[in-house]
Amino acid sequence: MQLKEELKESKRVYQGRMIHLRVDTVKLPNGEEATREVVEHPGAVALIAVNQKDEMVFVKQFRQPVGEELIEIPAGKLQEGEDPMECALRELEEETGYTAGRIELISVYYTTPGFSDEKMYLYLATKLYDGEMKPDDDEFLEVVCIPPEKAREMVLRGELRDAKTMIGVLALCDRLGIKG
Repeated sequence: MQLKEELKESKRVYQGRMIHLRVDTVKLPNGEEATREVVEHPGAVALIAVNQKDEMVFVKQFRQPVGEELIEIPAGKLQEGEDPMECALRELEEETGYTAGRIELISVYYTTPGFSDEKMYLYLATKLYDGEMKPDDDEFLEVVCIPPEKAREMVLRGELRDAKTMIGVLALCDRLGIKG
C-alpha cells in the first residue's frame, strides 16, 4: 500500500522568533486532498550529562506551556547553520556551567512528527569540568544532579515527564545495564 502524501501547496501563516507555522495541502494515497498544519522548528540538541560522581546533570525550570516546573536534561535550540555538536557544548555550558571533556552523539529523532519537523540530536557528555552558568536573559534554571538509578525510578513513577529527558535517562540506564 502506498502511504506517501504528495505536497500540492504550502503556505506560511505565521513566522515567529522560535517557530514558524505553515499549512500544507496534500494529496492522500486514496486521491483525496487534506490539509496539514506544520510547526517548522530549526532543530535542537539535548544532553545526557554525567558528572564526576556518576550523577546525571539536570536543570529545573518553569515551563509556561504546561504551567509547571519540570526537571529536564540540558537542551537548546539550534541557531541557523549551527553544528549540532557545537550547539550541545554551548547549551551544556550555558545551562549548567559544565564543559565536556568528551561528547558523543547517541541518537537523532523527531520530537513530534505528527505536527512538527523538529529534529532532536541527543548527546552523551562526560568528563565534565566545572565552569560558570551563562543562561539566556529569560532563562531561570536550577541545576539538579541525580544518580541514574534514581532518575530511572523517577521516569517510571511519572516524576520526569519531559520526553527528551525520559529518552535520555532510559538510554543512559540501558548503556549502564541498569534494569528494574
